[in-house]
Amino acid sequence: MPFRAFSERNLDQIEPLARLSEEQRFAIRVVAQVLPFRVNQYVIDHLIDWDAVPDDPMFRLVFPQPEMLATEHFHRIADLLRSGADRSVIKAAVREIHQELNPHPAGQQTLNLPRIGNEVLHGSQHKYRESLLFFPSQGQTCHAYCTFCFRWPQFVQNAELKIASREVATLHEYLQTHDEVSDLLFTGGDPMVMKASALADYLKPLVDPAFDHVQNIRIGTKSLTYWPHRFVSDPDADDILRLFADLVRQGKHVAVMAHFEHGRELRGSIVRRAVRRILDTGAVIRTQAPVLRHINDDPDVWATMWRKQVRLGMVPYYMFVERDTGPKQYFELPLEQTWQIYREAIGQVSGLARTARGPSMSTAPGKVEIQGVTEVAGEKVFVLRMIQARNPEWVQHPFFAKYDPDATWLDDLQPAFGEERFFFED
Repeated sequence: MPFRAFSERNLDQIEPLARLSEEQRFAIRVVAQVLPFRVNQYVIDHLIDWDAVPDDPMFRLVFPQPEMLATEHFHRIADLLRSGADRSVIKAAVREIHQELNPHPAGQQTLNLPRIGNEVLHGSQHKYRESLLFFPSQGQTCHAYCTFCFRWPQFVQNAELKIASREVATLHEYLQTHDEVSDLLFTGGDPMVMKASALADYLKPLVDPAFDHVQNIRIGTKSLTYWPHRFVSDPDADDILRLFADLVRQGKHVAVMAHFEHGRELRGSIVRRAVRRILDTGAVIRTQAPVLRHINDDPDVWATMWRKQVRLGMVPYYMFVERDTGPKQYFELPLEQTWQIYREAIGQVSGLARTARGPSMSTAPGKVEIQGVTEVAGEKVFVLRMIQARNPEWVQHPFFAKYDPDATWLDDLQPAFGEERFFFED
């Protein structure tokens, strides 16, 4: 099928939306002024159960909901739209709201910036010693947008919020001079919106002996869900697969980091064909997703999804805690509830699916895993562990936080046992 995308500008062309009331359609338009909206015909036709809308999880995953904005923000934009305000006035209001949504959590604009000499390598994040994140400028969109996405600043029309790079040569120069980097993660947006030739410009040179230390190439993508045709019937689908196979043949480990938020995204023969074609190149597919209220806050959803992923040859990798940015209040859950979902889900699957780590918070100091809630020395506590860290000496460091039934993120927690601060805060 040909790729066809819709945004706020052509919302009226999405035929199934006619089932919704005028008020519901207007609410989608209001929220889409603030939070980026994009969907394609494949998602509309194959993933959403329109008989269950507006409660359908896949509908909530891609179509903005009024509760995703604070009440005052929603009414502010709604009033401007109803009054026919000038576009510049609406954009100014939207920019102010963006700044209140924590557009760059975990210090990604201040703490993670790699440098070549005195110059910042724009479009990159080097938070962990072994891993470099790279945001190719050609990959700064997706086949469709997730409403929960913590990378929403990449998609809004505000250059100050974007992270992107056009510098192929600069990336290679940085990698050549940082032999501690074993993993290069291509992210976005979604790198799989790029043409095969553009992706090859970045990746093919890495087979040179100067890059022997770069052992693993990861590609973060939602394309297996939102546009599996990318690996089957797109004009350069075979070129993409040949690129993966060439890299593997030259000794690189290629991992497609696939986002699956719900088991329904796995249905359909086109998805199975895409998965098989990728695996036939020698690349692996690792799966990850956050726990999201309204979408997958049910251990049975996760267990079913993990079992099917293993059956198709994929490796469950991470269960995340929803990031503290954008419409987090709509999706977030108490940490204890997220942990219970993980615990009950992992208990339903065999060891082959227990490769999924979590629940993990991607915080400023590093990835913090919730290991449980228990009582130690008469105090009820969260048991936590640093599974990846800005400081390598913190890795695998266990620590404790006071039990808080309402906490949804690390910043909500206090150290246990009368300590003034967590070990990483020094």
